Amino acid sequence: QVQLAESGGGLVQPGGSLRLSCAASGITFSAYAMAWYRQIPGKQRELVADITSFGRTTYADSVKGRFAISRDNAKKTVSLQMDSLKPEDTAVYYCGAKEPGRLRIGYWGQGTQVTVSS
Repeated sequence: QVQLAESGGGLVQPGGSLRLSCAASGITFSAYAMAWYRQIPGKQRELVADITSFGRTTYADSVKGRFAISRDNAKKTVSLQMDSLKPEDTAVYYCGAKEPGRLRIGYWGQGTQVTVSS
């Protein structure tokens, strides 16, 4: 059974930092591309950052220079370091795993709330 468990969300003031983590089980983690998405009510889930099995990263323009995605294959975790947070970063953040050869995310975590507010 595949499980993705996010942690690290919470309330932070503008300009602050948070680090999200996602622990995976039930998959050959090192072979999967991993990603972080976010969603606010009434809008589609959007890609924040992803990282291939080889460690190549991509970022949404809105977070470039502020967020950093990383993975630890030994621990089967993917993390998202979020710095210089803005109120518009407020959303539910989801971890996703993409099976090798697939175009879409096949597995999702339950999500973790990030709120940026003074």
